Amino acid sequence: QVQLVESGGGLVQPGGSLKLSCAASGFAFSSHIERWYRQAPGKEREFVAAIIHEYKTYGDCAKGRFTISRDNALQSVYLQMSSLEPEDTAIYYCNAQFPGREEEYWGQGTQVTVSS
Repeated sequence: QVQLVESGGGLVQPGGSLKLSCAASGFAFSSHIERWYRQAPGKEREFVAAIIHEYKTYGDCAKGRFTISRDNALQSVYLQMSSLEPEDTAIYYCNAQFPGREEEYWGQGTQVTVSS
């Protein structure tokens, strides 16, 4: 059974940091692209970051502030977020996809709220 379980969300003050985790199971984690997306209330889902092997790419919202990483031994992907702004408030989702295939896996999301 495929599972992606996000954790690490919460309430943080502007300028603060937060690290999200996504634990994967039920599929060949190391061979999949792992992504983070986010969705704020009333807005469309937004790409945040992706990683496959050692290649990383970031959405405009993340450049210079967020870092994606993975640990294949732990079958986990992480998103280290810093210099957080209220505009970063959203539900953050973990996503996995084997390159070239349409099927994607999604987690249930973790809420990040940036507020003073």
